[in-house]
Amino acid sequence: MSVIRQKQAAEVAIIGGGAAGFFAAIAMREAHSKARISIHEKGKQFLAKVRISGGGRCNVTHNCMDPQRLAEHYPRGQRELRAAFHTWQAQDTVDWFTAHGVPLHAEADGRMFPRTNHSQTIIDCLLEQTKRSGIERLHSQNLRRIEVLPDGRFRLEWSQGPAQIVDRVLMACGSLKANTELCDSLQALGHRIEPLAPSLFAFALKDTRLAGLAGLSVPMATVKLLPKGSLQSGALLITHRGLSGPSVLRLSAWEARSLQACQYQFKLSINWLGATKAEQVSEYCRQQRTQQGKKNVKNCPYPSVPKRLWEQLLVASNISSTTTWSQITKMQLQALAQELTQGVYTVQGRIQQKEQVNDKLVRSNGLPKVVPSEFVSCGGIARNEQRKAEEMEDDEDGALNIMGDATLDVLDIQDLDTSIALKKESLLSDVIELR
Repeated sequence: MSVIRQKQAAEVAIIGGGAAGFFAAIAMREAHSKARISIHEKGKQFLAKVRISGGGRCNVTHNCMDPQRLAEHYPRGQRELRAAFHTWQAQDTVDWFTAHGVPLHAEADGRMFPRTNHSQTIIDCLLEQTKRSGIERLHSQNLRRIEVLPDGRFRLEWSQGPAQIVDRVLMACGSLKANTELCDSLQALGHRIEPLAPSLFAFALKDTRLAGLAGLSVPMATVKLLPKGSLQSGALLITHRGLSGPSVLRLSAWEARSLQACQYQFKLSINWLGATKAEQVSEYCRQQRTQQGKKNVKNCPYPSVPKRLWEQLLVASNISSTTTWSQITKMQLQALAQELTQGVYTVQGRIQQKEQVNDKLVRSNGLPKVVPSEFVSCGGIARNEQRKAEEMEDDEDGALNIMGDATLDVLDIQDLDTSIALKKESLLSDVIELR
Protein backbone atom coordinates (compact mmCIF):
# COMPACT_ATOMS: atom_id res chain seq x y z
CA MET A 1 0.00 0.00 0.00
CA SER A 2 1.52 3.33 -1.03
CA VAL A 3 1.26 6.31 1.28
CA ILE A 4 2.87 9.72 1.54
CA ARG A 5 6.53 9.34 2.55
CA GLN A 6 8.12 11.79 4.95
CA LYS A 7 11.40 11.95 6.84
CA GLN A 8 10.02 13.62 9.97
CA ALA A 9 6.74 14.13 11.76
CA ALA A 10 4.47 16.51 9.88
CA GLU A 11 0.92 17.78 10.13
CA VAL A 12 -1.30 16.15 7.53
CA ALA A 13 -4.83 17.33 6.74
CA ILE A 14 -7.17 14.93 4.99
CA ILE A 15 -10.05 16.72 3.28
CA GLY A 16 -13.10 14.45 3.29
CA GLY A 17 -14.60 12.25 5.99
CA GLY A 18 -15.77 9.46 3.73
CA ALA A 19 -14.38 5.96 3.38
CA ALA A 20 -11.45 7.21 1.29
CA GLY A 21 -10.40 9.78 3.87
CA PHE A 22 -10.68 7.34 6.78
CA PHE A 23 -8.86 4.59 4.94
CA ALA A 24 -6.07 6.97 4.00
CA ALA A 25 -5.71 8.24 7.56
CA ILE A 26 -5.44 4.71 8.92
CA ALA A 27 -2.83 3.77 6.31
CA MET A 28 -0.80 6.89 7.06
CA ARG A 29 -0.82 6.13 10.76
CA GLU A 30 0.38 2.57 10.09
CA ALA A 31 3.32 3.98 8.12
CA HIS A 32 4.05 7.09 10.23
CA SER A 33 3.43 6.75 13.94
CA LYS A 34 4.46 10.34 14.79
CA ALA A 35 2.58 12.25 12.10
CA ARG A 36 -0.23 14.53 13.25
CA ILE A 37 -3.17 13.43 11.13
CA SER A 38 -6.61 15.03 11.00
CA ILE A 39 -9.75 14.29 8.97
CA HIS A 40 -11.90 17.26 7.95
CA GLU A 41 -15.51 16.56 6.90
CA LYS A 42 -17.75 19.35 5.57
CA GLY A 43 -20.96 17.65 6.74
CA LYS A 44 -22.19 16.89 10.22
CA GLN A 45 -21.70 13.14 9.86
CA PHE A 46 -18.69 11.07 8.94
CA LEU A 47 -19.03 8.20 6.43
CA ALA A 48 -22.53 9.33 5.40
CA LYS A 49 -22.44 7.64 1.99
CA VAL A 50 -21.19 4.41 3.53
CA ARG A 51 -24.29 4.41 5.72
CA ILE A 52 -26.73 4.47 2.80
CA SER A 53 -24.75 2.52 0.18
CA GLY A 54 -26.14 -0.80 -0.97
CA GLY A 55 -29.54 0.04 0.51
CA GLY A 56 -28.02 0.32 3.98
CA ARG A 57 -25.93 -2.84 3.67
CA CYS A 58 -22.78 -1.20 2.22
CA ASN A 59 -21.53 -2.66 -1.04
CA VAL A 60 -17.85 -2.75 -0.02
CA THR A 61 -16.17 -3.97 -3.21
CA HIS A 62 -16.67 -6.28 -6.19
CA ASN A 63 -15.73 -9.93 -6.49
CA CYS A 64 -13.33 -9.39 -9.39
CA MET A 65 -9.70 -10.04 -8.45
CA ASP A 66 -8.23 -9.54 -11.95
CA PRO A 67 -6.91 -5.94 -12.23
CA GLN A 68 -7.07 -5.95 -16.03
CA ARG A 69 -10.66 -7.17 -16.13
CA LEU A 70 -11.76 -4.84 -13.34
CA ALA A 71 -10.32 -1.79 -15.10
CA GLU A 72 -12.23 -2.67 -18.29
CA HIS A 73 -15.51 -1.97 -16.50
CA TYR A 74 -14.72 1.74 -16.15
CA PRO A 75 -15.81 4.04 -19.00
CA ARG A 76 -12.86 6.41 -18.57
CA GLY A 77 -9.34 6.06 -17.22
CA GLN A 78 -8.86 2.32 -17.77
CA ARG A 79 -5.13 2.68 -18.37
CA GLU A 80 -4.63 4.77 -15.24
CA LEU A 81 -6.71 2.43 -13.11
CA ARG A 82 -4.81 -0.68 -14.17
CA ALA A 83 -1.71 0.62 -12.39
CA ALA A 84 -3.75 1.37 -9.27
CA PHE A 85 -5.42 -2.05 -9.26
CA HIS A 86 -2.09 -3.84 -9.63
CA THR A 87 -0.97 -2.09 -6.44
CA TRP A 88 -4.18 -2.36 -4.46
CA GLN A 89 -7.27 -4.16 -5.68
CA ALA A 90 -10.44 -5.85 -4.47
CA GLN A 91 -8.65 -8.79 -2.86
CA ASP A 92 -6.56 -6.39 -0.77
CA THR A 93 -9.75 -4.68 0.40
CA VAL A 94 -11.25 -8.04 1.37
CA ASP A 95 -8.08 -9.04 3.23
CA TRP A 96 -7.86 -5.70 5.04
CA PHE A 97 -11.40 -5.84 6.39
CA THR A 98 -11.06 -9.51 7.31
CA ALA A 99 -7.89 -8.72 9.27
CA HIS A 100 -9.80 -6.02 11.12
CA GLY A 101 -12.66 -8.30 12.11
CA VAL A 102 -15.09 -7.63 9.26
CA PRO A 103 -15.38 -10.65 6.92
CA LEU A 104 -17.14 -10.05 3.61
CA HIS A 105 -19.30 -12.26 1.42
CA ALA A 106 -20.00 -12.15 -2.32
CA GLU A 107 -23.45 -12.28 -3.90
CA ALA A 108 -24.33 -13.80 -7.26
CA ASP A 109 -23.88 -10.52 -9.13
CA GLY A 110 -20.39 -10.02 -7.69
CA ARG A 111 -21.19 -7.36 -5.11
CA MET A 112 -19.52 -7.91 -1.75
CA PHE A 113 -21.09 -6.95 1.59
CA PRO A 114 -20.12 -7.39 5.24
CA ARG A 115 -21.49 -10.68 6.55
CA THR A 116 -23.71 -8.69 8.88
CA ASN A 117 -25.37 -7.10 5.83
CA HIS A 118 -25.29 -3.84 7.77
CA SER A 119 -23.37 -0.70 6.78
CA GLN A 120 -22.88 0.19 10.44
CA THR A 121 -20.39 -2.68 10.66
CA ILE A 122 -18.11 -0.93 8.18
CA ILE A 123 -18.61 2.45 9.85
CA ASP A 124 -17.79 1.05 13.28
CA CYS A 125 -14.63 -0.59 11.94
CA LEU A 126 -13.29 2.62 10.38
CA LEU A 127 -14.25 4.78 13.37
CA GLU A 128 -12.61 2.37 15.79
CA GLN A 129 -9.39 2.19 13.79
CA THR A 130 -9.05 6.00 13.63
CA LYS A 131 -9.80 6.27 17.34
CA ARG A 132 -7.13 3.71 18.20
CA SER A 133 -4.68 5.50 15.95
CA GLY A 134 -5.15 8.86 17.61
CA ILE A 135 -6.42 10.51 14.44
CA GLU A 136 -8.33 13.74 15.00
CA ARG A 137 -11.78 13.89 13.40
CA LEU A 138 -13.40 17.26 12.68
CA HIS A 139 -16.84 17.70 11.11
CA SER A 140 -18.65 20.77 9.71
CA GLN A 141 -15.41 21.95 8.09
CA ASN A 142 -15.90 22.95 4.47
CA LEU A 143 -12.66 23.81 2.66
CA ARG A 144 -13.05 26.98 0.58
CA ARG A 145 -9.53 27.72 -0.60
CA ILE A 146 -6.07 26.16 -0.55
CA GLU A 147 -2.93 28.23 -0.93
CA VAL A 148 0.75 27.25 -1.18
CA LEU A 149 2.96 29.31 1.11
CA PRO A 150 6.55 30.35 0.26
CA ASP A 151 7.96 27.68 2.60
CA GLY A 152 6.00 24.92 0.77
CA ARG A 153 3.36 24.45 3.43
CA PHE A 154 -0.35 24.94 2.83
CA ARG A 155 -2.83 27.46 4.14
CA LEU A 156 -6.35 26.02 4.36
CA GLU A 157 -9.24 28.47 4.50
CA TRP A 158 -12.52 27.10 5.85
CA SER A 159 -16.07 28.39 5.47
CA GLN A 160 -16.10 28.91 9.23
CA GLY A 161 -13.33 29.31 11.76
CA PRO A 162 -9.69 30.36 11.46
CA ALA A 163 -7.39 29.30 8.64
CA GLN A 164 -4.99 26.42 9.24
CA ILE A 165 -1.36 25.88 8.20
CA VAL A 166 -0.35 22.25 7.44
CA ASP A 167 2.62 20.47 5.92
CA ARG A 168 0.71 18.11 3.69
CA VAL A 169 -2.80 17.86 2.26
CA LEU A 170 -4.67 14.84 0.95
CA MET A 171 -7.83 15.60 -1.02
CA ALA A 172 -10.32 12.76 -0.48
CA CYS A 173 -13.51 14.78 -0.81
CA GLY A 174 -14.97 13.02 -3.83
CA SER A 175 -15.95 15.29 -6.70
CA LEU A 176 -15.70 19.07 -6.90
CA LYS A 177 -19.43 19.63 -7.35
CA ALA A 178 -20.76 22.94 -6.00
CA ASN A 179 -17.32 24.05 -4.78
CA THR A 180 -16.26 26.56 -7.40
CA GLU A 181 -13.99 28.43 -5.00
CA LEU A 182 -11.96 25.30 -4.31
CA CYS A 183 -11.81 24.60 -8.04
CA ASP A 184 -10.45 28.10 -8.57
CA SER A 185 -7.76 27.42 -5.95
CA LEU A 186 -6.66 24.24 -7.70
CA GLN A 187 -6.61 25.97 -11.06
CA ALA A 188 -4.52 28.76 -9.55
CA LEU A 189 -1.99 26.07 -8.63
CA GLY A 190 -1.76 25.22 -12.32
CA HIS A 191 -4.16 22.29 -12.64
CA ARG A 192 -6.59 21.81 -15.50
CA ILE A 193 -10.12 20.92 -14.44
CA GLU A 194 -12.46 19.18 -16.85
CA PRO A 195 -16.15 20.19 -16.68
CA LEU A 196 -18.30 17.90 -14.55
CA ALA A 197 -20.93 15.72 -16.22
CA PRO A 198 -23.61 13.64 -14.43
CA SER A 199 -23.43 9.89 -14.90
CA LEU A 200 -25.25 6.74 -13.79
CA PHE A 201 -28.83 7.89 -14.23
CA ALA A 202 -32.08 6.54 -15.62
CA PHE A 203 -33.75 7.86 -18.77
CA ALA A 204 -37.00 9.82 -18.70
CA LEU A 205 -39.40 9.10 -21.54
CA LYS A 206 -43.06 8.63 -22.34
CA ASP A 207 -44.01 6.16 -25.04
CA THR A 208 -47.29 4.37 -25.72
CA ARG A 209 -45.38 1.11 -26.19
CA LEU A 210 -44.34 1.24 -22.53
CA ALA A 211 -47.60 2.55 -21.08
CA GLY A 212 -48.80 0.52 -18.09
CA LEU A 213 -45.63 -1.60 -17.97
CA ALA A 214 -43.92 0.00 -14.95
CA GLY A 215 -42.08 -2.64 -12.93
CA LEU A 216 -41.61 -4.99 -15.88
CA SER A 217 -38.02 -6.04 -16.65
CA VAL A 218 -36.18 -7.91 -19.38
CA PRO A 219 -33.18 -9.97 -18.22
CA MET A 220 -30.92 -9.22 -21.19
CA ALA A 221 -31.46 -6.29 -23.53
CA THR A 222 -29.17 -4.08 -25.59
CA VAL A 223 -29.45 -0.29 -25.73
CA LYS A 224 -27.66 2.04 -28.12
CA LEU A 225 -27.37 5.80 -28.38
CA LEU A 226 -28.34 6.89 -31.90
CA PRO A 227 -26.98 7.47 -34.38
CA LYS A 228 -23.41 6.36 -33.62
CA GLY A 229 -23.16 6.02 -29.85
CA SER A 230 -21.95 3.08 -27.81
CA LEU A 231 -23.95 -0.10 -27.25
CA GLN A 232 -24.50 -1.58 -23.79
CA SER A 233 -26.14 -4.81 -22.64
CA GLY A 234 -27.79 -6.02 -19.46
CA ALA A 235 -31.11 -6.11 -17.67
CA LEU A 236 -33.58 -3.38 -18.65
CA LEU A 237 -36.27 -2.10 -16.30
CA ILE A 238 -39.37 -0.14 -17.29
CA THR A 239 -40.34 2.40 -14.63
CA HIS A 240 -43.27 4.77 -14.25
CA ARG A 241 -41.01 7.56 -15.51
CA GLY A 242 -39.03 5.78 -18.22
CA LEU A 243 -36.18 3.26 -18.35
CA SER A 244 -33.57 2.08 -15.88
CA GLY A 245 -31.53 -1.03 -15.07
CA PRO A 246 -27.88 -2.00 -15.65
CA SER A 247 -27.95 -1.56 -19.43
CA VAL A 248 -29.28 2.01 -19.18
CA LEU A 249 -26.92 2.93 -16.33
CA ARG A 250 -23.94 1.63 -18.30
CA LEU A 251 -24.96 3.65 -21.33
CA SER A 252 -25.34 6.78 -19.21
CA ALA A 253 -21.82 6.23 -17.88
CA TRP A 254 -20.10 5.57 -21.21
CA GLU A 255 -21.95 8.40 -22.95
CA ALA A 256 -21.92 10.91 -20.05
CA ARG A 257 -20.27 13.62 -22.13
CA SER A 258 -22.35 13.23 -25.27
CA LEU A 259 -25.63 13.00 -23.33
CA GLN A 260 -24.81 16.19 -21.46
CA ALA A 261 -23.99 17.88 -24.77
CA CYS A 262 -27.43 17.06 -26.20
CA GLN A 263 -29.10 18.14 -22.92
CA TYR A 264 -30.45 14.62 -22.43
CA GLN A 265 -32.74 14.82 -25.46
CA PHE A 266 -31.84 11.92 -27.75
CA LYS A 267 -32.91 8.84 -29.67
CA LEU A 268 -32.37 5.41 -28.17
CA SER A 269 -32.41 2.05 -29.94
CA ILE A 270 -33.52 -0.97 -27.89
CA ASN A 271 -33.03 -4.63 -28.70
CA TRP A 272 -35.33 -6.37 -26.23
CA LEU A 273 -33.70 -9.70 -27.16
CA GLY A 274 -30.09 -8.81 -26.38
CA ALA A 275 -27.88 -9.89 -29.28
CA THR A 276 -30.66 -11.50 -31.38
CA LYS A 277 -30.90 -10.00 -34.87
CA ALA A 278 -34.01 -9.05 -36.85
CA GLU A 279 -33.34 -11.87 -39.35
CA GLN A 280 -33.49 -14.43 -36.53
CA VAL A 281 -36.80 -13.02 -35.34
CA SER A 282 -38.20 -13.14 -38.85
CA GLU A 283 -37.14 -16.78 -39.21
CA TYR A 284 -38.76 -17.63 -35.86
CA CYS A 285 -42.01 -15.97 -36.95
CA ARG A 286 -42.03 -17.85 -40.25
CA GLN A 287 -41.66 -21.12 -38.36
CA GLN A 288 -44.55 -20.13 -36.11
CA ARG A 289 -46.66 -19.34 -39.14
CA THR A 290 -45.93 -22.80 -40.55
CA GLN A 291 -46.18 -24.82 -37.34
CA GLN A 292 -48.66 -22.79 -35.26
CA GLY A 293 -50.72 -21.16 -38.00
CA LYS A 294 -54.05 -21.35 -36.19
CA LYS A 295 -52.79 -19.94 -32.92
CA ASN A 296 -53.27 -16.33 -31.97
CA VAL A 297 -50.02 -14.32 -32.22
CA LYS A 298 -50.92 -12.52 -28.99
CA ASN A 299 -50.76 -15.78 -27.05
CA CYS A 300 -47.36 -16.88 -28.38
CA PRO A 301 -44.75 -14.34 -27.20
CA TYR A 302 -41.18 -14.60 -28.39
CA PRO A 303 -39.03 -16.46 -25.82
CA SER A 304 -37.73 -14.17 -23.00
CA VAL A 305 -40.16 -11.38 -23.91
CA PRO A 306 -42.73 -10.66 -21.17
CA LYS A 307 -46.28 -11.18 -22.43
CA ARG A 308 -47.45 -7.65 -21.62
CA LEU A 309 -44.52 -6.13 -23.49
CA TRP A 310 -45.13 -8.52 -26.40
CA GLU A 311 -48.75 -7.34 -26.62
CA GLN A 312 -47.68 -3.68 -26.69
CA LEU A 313 -45.15 -4.33 -29.44
CA LEU A 314 -47.77 -6.17 -31.47
CA VAL A 315 -49.96 -3.07 -31.36
CA ALA A 316 -46.99 -0.95 -32.46
CA SER A 317 -46.50 -3.39 -35.37
CA ASN A 318 -50.16 -2.99 -36.41
CA ILE A 319 -50.99 -6.58 -35.44
CA SER A 320 -54.42 -6.91 -33.87
CA SER A 321 -55.24 -9.02 -30.82
CA THR A 322 -57.17 -11.48 -33.01
CA THR A 323 -54.50 -12.04 -35.67
CA THR A 324 -53.29 -15.63 -36.04
CA TRP A 325 -49.83 -16.64 -37.22
CA SER A 326 -51.22 -17.73 -40.58
CA GLN A 327 -52.78 -14.28 -41.08
CA ILE A 328 -49.70 -12.19 -40.31
CA THR A 329 -48.41 -10.31 -43.36
CA LYS A 330 -44.83 -9.86 -44.48
CA MET A 331 -44.99 -6.16 -43.65
CA GLN A 332 -46.31 -6.90 -40.16
CA LEU A 333 -43.61 -9.53 -39.63
CA GLN A 334 -40.90 -7.02 -40.60
CA ALA A 335 -42.39 -4.37 -38.32
CA LEU A 336 -42.47 -6.81 -35.38
CA ALA A 337 -38.86 -7.85 -35.93
CA GLN A 338 -37.91 -4.17 -36.04
CA GLU A 339 -39.74 -3.41 -32.79
CA LEU A 340 -38.13 -6.35 -31.00
CA THR A 341 -34.55 -5.71 -32.11
CA GLN A 342 -34.27 -2.08 -33.23
CA GLY A 343 -37.10 -0.16 -31.62
CA VAL A 344 -36.42 3.58 -31.51
CA TYR A 345 -37.46 5.60 -28.44
CA THR A 346 -37.17 9.33 -27.72
CA VAL A 347 -35.61 10.18 -24.35
CA GLN A 348 -36.65 13.53 -22.86
CA GLY A 349 -34.35 13.78 -19.86
CA ARG A 350 -32.44 12.04 -17.06
CA ILE A 351 -33.66 10.71 -13.72
CA GLN A 352 -31.51 10.58 -10.58
CA GLN A 353 -31.57 7.08 -9.14
CA LYS A 354 -33.18 6.35 -5.79
CA GLU A 355 -32.58 3.29 -3.70
CA GLN A 356 -34.93 1.33 -1.44
CA VAL A 357 -33.58 0.64 2.03
CA ASN A 358 -34.15 -2.66 3.81
CA ASP A 359 -37.04 -2.37 6.31
CA LYS A 360 -34.94 -3.86 9.12
CA LEU A 361 -32.22 -1.29 8.57
CA VAL A 362 -34.78 1.52 8.51
CA ARG A 363 -35.86 0.53 12.03
CA SER A 364 -32.46 -0.30 13.51
CA ASN A 365 -30.26 2.29 11.83
CA GLY A 366 -32.59 5.25 11.49
CA LEU A 367 -32.28 5.31 7.70
CA PRO A 368 -35.00 6.87 5.52
CA LYS A 369 -37.08 4.37 3.58
CA VAL A 370 -35.87 5.74 0.24
CA VAL A 371 -32.55 7.51 -0.20
CA PRO A 372 -30.87 8.97 -3.28
CA SER A 373 -28.19 6.65 -4.63
CA GLU A 374 -24.67 8.02 -4.72
CA PHE A 375 -24.59 10.69 -7.37
CA VAL A 376 -21.72 9.93 -9.70
CA SER A 377 -20.07 12.34 -12.10
CA CYS A 378 -17.10 12.45 -14.42
CA GLY A 379 -14.85 15.43 -14.80
CA GLY A 380 -12.57 17.39 -12.50
CA ILE A 381 -8.77 17.15 -12.37
CA ALA A 382 -7.52 16.05 -15.80
CA ARG A 383 -6.33 12.45 -15.99
CA ASN A 384 -3.05 13.38 -17.66
CA GLU A 385 -1.95 15.03 -14.40
CA GLN A 386 -1.87 11.67 -12.66
CA ARG A 387 1.43 10.20 -11.58
CA LYS A 388 2.16 6.65 -10.57
CA ALA A 389 2.32 5.87 -6.87
CA GLU A 390 5.85 4.49 -7.10
CA GLU A 391 7.06 7.77 -8.61
CA MET A 392 5.62 9.68 -5.67
CA GLU A 393 7.19 7.54 -2.98
CA ASP A 394 10.61 9.05 -3.76
CA ASP A 395 9.27 12.59 -4.19
CA GLU A 396 9.84 14.66 -1.06
CA ASP A 397 8.00 17.63 -2.58
CA GLY A 398 4.75 15.78 -3.21
CA ALA A 399 2.82 17.58 -0.49
CA LEU A 400 -0.61 17.96 -2.11
CA ASN A 401 -2.23 14.71 -3.17
CA ILE A 402 -5.58 13.31 -4.21
CA MET A 403 -6.95 9.81 -3.83
CA GLY A 404 -9.84 7.38 -3.42
CA ASP A 405 -13.24 8.48 -4.65
CA ALA A 406 -11.60 11.45 -6.30
CA THR A 407 -9.65 9.20 -8.65
CA LEU A 408 -13.02 8.22 -10.07
CA ASP A 409 -15.03 11.44 -9.83
CA VAL A 410 -12.48 14.23 -9.75
CA LEU A 411 -10.11 12.63 -12.23
CA ASP A 412 -12.69 12.29 -15.00
CA ILE A 413 -13.08 8.61 -14.18
CA GLN A 414 -16.14 7.06 -12.61
CA ASP A 415 -17.51 3.79 -11.38
CA LEU A 416 -20.45 1.84 -12.77
CA ASP A 417 -22.15 0.46 -9.69
CA THR A 418 -24.46 3.06 -8.16
CA SER A 419 -24.36 1.43 -4.75
CA ILE A 420 -20.59 1.06 -4.42
CA ALA A 421 -18.99 3.03 -1.60
CA LEU A 422 -15.72 1.36 -0.78
CA LYS A 423 -14.87 -0.16 -4.14
CA LYS A 424 -13.97 3.33 -5.25
CA GLU A 425 -12.11 4.10 -2.05
CA SER A 426 -9.88 1.05 -2.44
CA LEU A 427 -7.76 3.08 -4.86
CA LEU A 428 -5.81 4.26 -1.84
CA SER A 429 -2.68 2.80 -3.36
CA ASP A 430 -2.72 5.27 -6.21
CA VAL A 431 -2.02 8.54 -4.38
CA ILE A 432 -2.17 11.16 -7.09
CA GLU A 433 0.37 13.99 -7.24
CA LEU A 434 -1.03 17.45 -7.90
CA ARG A 435 1.83 19.81 -7.28
